[in-house]
Amino acid sequence: MNLVFAVFLAVVLLPFAADAKDAWPAGNAKKGRPLHDKECVACHAKTYGGDGSAMYTRPGRQVGDKNELVQRVAGCADRFNLGWFPEDEAHVAAYLNERYYKFK
Repeated sequence: MNLVFAVFLAVVLLPFAADAKDAWPAGNAKKGRPLHDKECVACHAKTYGGDGSAMYTRPGRQVGDKNELVQRVAGCADRFNLGWFPEDEAHVAAYLNERYYKFK
Protein backbone atom coordinates (compact mmCIF):
# COMPACT_ATOMS: atom_id res chain seq x y z
CA MET A 1 0.00 0.00 0.00
CA ASN A 2 2.85 2.43 0.78
CA LEU A 3 4.37 1.88 -2.65
CA VAL A 4 1.07 2.73 -4.34
CA PHE A 5 0.79 5.90 -2.27
CA ALA A 6 4.40 6.87 -3.06
CA VAL A 7 3.81 6.39 -6.79
CA PHE A 8 0.59 8.39 -6.57
CA LEU A 9 2.40 11.27 -4.83
CA ALA A 10 5.20 11.21 -7.38
CA VAL A 11 2.74 11.37 -10.27
CA VAL A 12 0.74 14.17 -8.63
CA LEU A 13 3.64 16.28 -7.36
CA LEU A 14 6.16 15.85 -10.16
CA PRO A 15 4.51 18.38 -12.48
CA PHE A 16 4.68 21.01 -9.72
CA ALA A 17 8.38 20.42 -9.24
CA ALA A 18 8.91 20.75 -12.99
CA ASP A 19 6.93 24.00 -13.01
CA ALA A 20 9.13 25.44 -10.26
CA LYS A 21 12.29 24.63 -12.20
CA ASP A 22 10.84 25.90 -15.47
CA ALA A 23 9.54 29.12 -13.92
CA TRP A 24 12.92 30.31 -12.70
CA PRO A 25 14.66 31.10 -15.99
CA ALA A 26 11.50 32.68 -17.40
CA GLY A 27 11.39 35.38 -14.72
CA ASN A 28 12.22 38.99 -15.49
CA ALA A 29 13.06 41.08 -12.42
CA LYS A 30 12.10 44.34 -14.12
CA LYS A 31 8.61 42.99 -14.76
CA GLY A 32 8.40 41.51 -11.27
CA ARG A 33 9.12 44.67 -9.29
CA PRO A 34 5.87 46.52 -10.09
CA LEU A 35 3.83 43.37 -9.36
CA HIS A 36 5.63 42.95 -6.06
CA ASP A 37 5.30 46.60 -5.12
CA LYS A 38 1.60 46.66 -5.93
CA GLU A 39 0.55 43.40 -4.28
CA CYS A 40 3.14 42.39 -1.68
CA VAL A 41 4.61 45.46 0.02
CA ALA A 42 1.53 46.60 1.94
CA CYS A 43 0.91 43.16 3.47
CA HIS A 44 4.57 42.63 4.35
CA ALA A 45 4.86 46.14 5.84
CA LYS A 46 1.78 45.51 7.95
CA THR A 47 3.17 42.19 9.17
CA TYR A 48 6.88 43.06 9.56
CA GLY A 49 6.88 46.86 9.80
CA GLY A 50 8.81 49.45 7.84
CA ASP A 51 8.81 48.80 4.12
CA GLY A 52 8.18 45.08 4.60
CA SER A 53 11.63 44.02 3.42
CA ALA A 54 12.30 42.38 6.80
CA MET A 55 10.13 39.57 5.41
CA TYR A 56 13.03 38.62 3.15
CA THR A 57 16.01 39.46 5.33
CA ARG A 58 14.95 38.22 8.78
CA PRO A 59 16.93 35.52 10.58
CA GLY A 60 15.41 32.10 10.11
CA ARG A 61 13.64 33.02 6.88
CA GLN A 62 11.75 30.13 5.37
CA VAL A 63 13.06 30.35 1.81
CA GLY A 64 16.31 28.45 1.37
CA ASP A 65 16.71 28.04 -2.39
CA LYS A 66 15.30 29.20 -5.71
CA ASN A 67 12.67 26.46 -5.94
CA GLU A 68 11.34 27.34 -2.49
CA LEU A 69 11.23 30.99 -3.56
CA VAL A 70 9.17 30.20 -6.65
CA GLN A 71 6.84 28.01 -4.58
CA ARG A 72 6.46 30.67 -1.88
CA VAL A 73 5.54 33.35 -4.42
CA ALA A 74 3.02 31.01 -6.06
CA GLY A 75 1.55 30.14 -2.67
CA CYS A 76 1.08 33.79 -1.72
CA ALA A 77 -0.43 34.61 -5.11
CA ASP A 78 -2.89 31.77 -4.66
CA ARG A 79 -3.62 32.48 -1.00
CA PHE A 80 -4.44 36.11 -1.66
CA ASN A 81 -6.17 35.42 -4.97
CA LEU A 82 -3.96 37.83 -6.92
CA GLY A 83 -4.91 36.39 -10.30
CA TRP A 84 -1.30 36.15 -11.40
CA PHE A 85 -0.26 33.91 -14.26
CA PRO A 86 2.71 31.57 -13.73
CA GLU A 87 4.93 33.99 -15.64
CA ASP A 88 3.92 36.80 -13.24
CA GLU A 89 4.95 34.61 -10.32
CA ALA A 90 8.26 33.87 -12.06
CA HIS A 91 8.85 37.61 -12.59
CA VAL A 92 8.22 38.37 -8.91
CA ALA A 93 10.50 35.49 -7.84
CA ALA A 94 13.22 36.82 -10.17
CA TYR A 95 12.85 40.30 -8.67
CA LEU A 96 13.04 38.98 -5.11
CA ASN A 97 16.06 36.89 -5.97
CA GLU A 98 17.86 39.79 -7.60
CA ARG A 99 17.04 42.16 -4.75
CA TYR A 100 17.30 39.94 -1.65
CA TYR A 101 18.15 36.27 -2.05
CA LYS A 102 20.92 35.99 -4.66
CA PHE A 103 20.34 32.30 -5.37
CA LYS A 104 22.25 30.88 -8.35
